[in-house]
Amino acid sequence: MEGTDIRAVARYIPVSAQKARLVVDLVRGKDVQEALDILRFANRRAAKPVAKVITSAIANAEENFGLNRDDLYIHRIFADEAPTRKWRRFGARGRFKPILRRSSHITVILREREA
Repeated sequence: MEGTDIRAVARYIPVSAQKARLVVDLVRGKDVQEALDILRFANRRAAKPVAKVITSAIANAEENFGLNRDDLYIHRIFADEAPTRKWRRFGARGRFKPILRRSSHITVILREREA
């Protein structure tokens, strides 16, 4: 199964895409087990959702394609912007301060490493 892409997508994750990209850059191109080990000790809030998406992609590879998790690596991984919720906090003198609650979509594409 050369060049088969195994995908998993997590949508509307309540972490900004900018912060998610800091975590995503840590694991790009790594073996999946090594990536999960890195994320387990990463001190970032986005590490948990990214690990969850990678785990989902591994499960897709094993169930749908019959691949072994030891042969998989992260071919592409990226975090895109999702819709921003606009919130407001009221300030002094009748003004209000806008708050932007950003979210992101995280996509993982795995491939099998050629032996």
